[in-house]
Amino acid sequence: MTHTISNPSTLHNPVGFGYSHVASAPAADLVFVAGQYASNESGHVVTDDFAGQVAQSFDNIGRALASEGLDFSHVVQLRTYIVAHDQSKLTALLDVISRIWGDTPPTQTLLGVAALALPDMLFEVDAVAVRP
Repeated sequence: MTHTISNPSTLHNPVGFGYSHVASAPAADLVFVAGQYASNESGHVVTDDFAGQVAQSFDNIGRALASEGLDFSHVVQLRTYIVAHDQSKLTALLDVISRIWGDTPPTQTLLGVAALALPDMLFEVDAVAVRP
């Protein structure tokens, strides 16, 4: 395995919050995926529904990873950006993260923001993956 994701017993268990504390990738060949949002092939936001934007954004992350011969299992870090963050939006994000990574989510930093690059964007996510 090229990386390990762990949660030290000296810290709280963050899995229920959709992230892990530590990702270790010695001698890693890293792949960086730029911020993805709920865009279609022409760059337009496909829905105004927050949960739909999260799902499409992660679908786009998956496509970017696949272009490098990778998948979600190679992701060690996420940065997520939520416009007007609240508990319902966190729940929608956690649903997608749980579906993709189960009990071993990557490390993650979540930022609540006032706005993103386009006025219709409610969510954006970028990723760092480790090539095997």
